[in-house]
Amino acid sequence: MIRFLRVILPIVILAVSGAGTWRLLVTRPETKMQEVRPVLVQVEGTRLKRTSYPVIVTSQGMVQPRTQTTLLPEVSAKIVETSANFKPGGFFEKGEVLMKLDPVDYETAVVVAQAAVAQAESVLAEELAKAEQALENWKALGRTGEPNALVTRKPHVAKANADVASAKAQVLKAERDLERTTIRAPFAGQVLEQLVDVGQLVTTGTQLAKVFAVDYVEIRLPLPERGMRFLSLPENYRDGSETPATSHAEVRLNAVVNGKLASWKGRIVRVEGAMDASTRQIIAVAQVDDPYAKRSDGLPPLKVGQFVEAEITGETLKEVYVIPRSAVRAGNEIILISPKNTLRRMIVEPLVSDEKRIIIAANAPKAPKEGDVLCLTPIPFPADGARVDPVIDGKTEAVGMAKSDSTATKPPVPAAKGGPS
Repeated sequence: MIRFLRVILPIVILAVSGAGTWRLLVTRPETKMQEVRPVLVQVEGTRLKRTSYPVIVTSQGMVQPRTQTTLLPEVSAKIVETSANFKPGGFFEKGEVLMKLDPVDYETAVVVAQAAVAQAESVLAEELAKAEQALENWKALGRTGEPNALVTRKPHVAKANADVASAKAQVLKAERDLERTTIRAPFAGQVLEQLVDVGQLVTTGTQLAKVFAVDYVEIRLPLPERGMRFLSLPENYRDGSETPATSHAEVRLNAVVNGKLASWKGRIVRVEGAMDASTRQIIAVAQVDDPYAKRSDGLPPLKVGQFVEAEITGETLKEVYVIPRSAVRAGNEIILISPKNTLRRMIVEPLVSDEKRIIIAANAPKAPKEGDVLCLTPIPFPADGARVDPVIDGKTEAVGMAKSDSTATKPPVPAAKGGPS
């Protein structure tokens, strides 16, 4: 009996398992087809329109004085008086008295020189009288011919004349030295550094102060090569001719002062004759007149040594596209959305660019057409022909066809086995 079970039981088990498997295969559900809509990436786009764009070339630089010099005395004396404006930051006008030196020694020198002139003129008068008397004596002796120079005392008269001229020159020198004891401002300016004060003995060559002119200031501005061609820059030539003043580009200088943005207007007055050796850029010089004038907005004046950012006005470009910088990929590549809502990559050549936008010519050989849709959404790995769901200028619409058409031709996708999900 046991032997019989050992033989029959495995056969029964296999039969039951086979019957169950057959039933599962026979009764399995039929596979149903389900249409699955493709998931499209939604992007923002804008239609390109031709427009005009005023070129603004940006640069930066430091304010420098038109003239900066060190005051030096031309005579030696003790300082007896200084102007109230002779201090760091003090303003002065051209010809204003900044300092007075002790004039006593130079007043004495003038008196001595004048006395020497009187004495030399007296000697000259005597020599002239002697010469006249010598000529009369020559004639009284009945001599004929022309008397020689020694007889008429011409050398003596010439020496007396020279002594008079020398004495007068000494008077002029003494008077100039006396005048130089009063030190006047060579131009309208401001004191940068005061180096001496009352009671100090100064000699020729002693530094008195460092001053600079305030009628206008200059700012050296390096120009980018791409934007420089759209600027009207003055040029000087060897023959003395230069471009007309009307071609000088206007400049707006900006700086943050006391937490507020302050601006000054200027103009490009010249271009330096050599490129900057380190940057290989042309240097233009901007000029701002009367930088220390009182401002109506209450902000401080434009000061020497201040760092400013410059916006140089150039020509107005016509028939161009203005493209946001965020829509431009590396290598000046942009992405366009075709009429079939697919992506198309294009490389463009900017005319000029800044931190926020690039400008391209609408008539360039490799340029998009007016009405083409520019993709504004950054896409990490855009592929030509990839389908997207565009929002154009804030409106959800297809570029060239209805959105429903974009999915009508999609083949059905089979669902997973086991019934619809």
